[in-house]
Amino acid sequence: MKYVDEFRDGNAARVLAEQIGAEVRPDRQYRLMEFCGGHTHTIFRCGVPDLLPDNVQMMHGPGCPVCVLPVKRIDAAVELALKHRVILCSYGDMLRVPGSQRMSLQKAKGQGADVRMLYSPADALAIAHQNPDRQVVFFAIGFETTTPPTAVILQQADQQALRNFSVFCNHVLTPPAIRGILEPARESGRSILEGLIGPGHVSLIIGSNPYRQLVDDYHLPIVVSGFEPLDLLQSIHRLIGLVNQGCCTVENQYTRAVSEQGNLRAQELMSEYFELRESFEWRGLGEMPASALRIKKRYAHLDAESRFDLTDSAGLDNKACECPAVLRAALKPTDCKLFGRSCTPENPIGSCMVSSEGACAAYYTYRTGAAGSV
Repeated sequence: MKYVDEFRDGNAARVLAEQIGAEVRPDRQYRLMEFCGGHTHTIFRCGVPDLLPDNVQMMHGPGCPVCVLPVKRIDAAVELALKHRVILCSYGDMLRVPGSQRMSLQKAKGQGADVRMLYSPADALAIAHQNPDRQVVFFAIGFETTTPPTAVILQQADQQALRNFSVFCNHVLTPPAIRGILEPARESGRSILEGLIGPGHVSLIIGSNPYRQLVDDYHLPIVVSGFEPLDLLQSIHRLIGLVNQGCCTVENQYTRAVSEQGNLRAQELMSEYFELRESFEWRGLGEMPASALRIKKRYAHLDAESRFDLTDSAGLDNKACECPAVLRAALKPTDCKLFGRSCTPENPIGSCMVSSEGACAAYYTYRTGAAGSV
């Protein structure tokens, strides 16, 4: 296949759906998780669930960086903007995620904070050059996919000796998040998954090799997938075959982009500027060891957490919001009493409704048909 249209061919999708139906055993349930929020949106946008047998259940993982960030980290960003009066720069989705008392960066901007939406981290450096008398902070979020661009601007800021620029680092790691989902199930003696669709963009950076230890530890197959509907149908078909065979291995469907070793140059950049945090809190998964990155001490002058005295917020989630359970695949978005009623994309209460990769946003946009209906 050479062109994107070939990965969206309806006739080919129907053939794959028939192959999946023939492969599925009627006497068992298949619980498969797509880790990545980008996969979730493709699945619903393209009607993939409607092509699957009833006993193939797709579960939605925590692979949305906006969704998994805990309230206290949003509170810290709001504090940087309102109290420390920095120019706070970040990606668009982060501006609308509510922190404590539903205060978001967007609302902070309404109260006079200088909050700016960026499309590229490089824009934050340009803003710092344009405003030499102001402190500029880049609110960095994301899994391994967006970590290398942050490393690049740290490198450039250091080389340019920028004294008014720093990064508020919230980069998190994929393998520990998968472990955070699977470990409680293993400890309880019950399996919640038969197979997992590995994230494509993350794997482009880290490669497929890091999943091998997870496969060995938790005895389930992982297939790294691309993002088009045929990519996902091929990956689901292969996972079902591996489950039927009792074969626990890592396979790579996304060979046109992902290798076993990943992007070694990007990995070198990440290791130069970042190190593991001992522990980091995730929304829905709680505190997890060695699951996030921080800026190395030698670059502390570029670390907003070192430069500014930030309050340690309690950062409590809205008690009525089920985003934490959705991120653990313990509930579906429609199980939340707020979904489609008081919580909508226009008036989000939880992070999963804000993000363009959030499961609640996917359900609302592609499965409800109209606001408030399920």
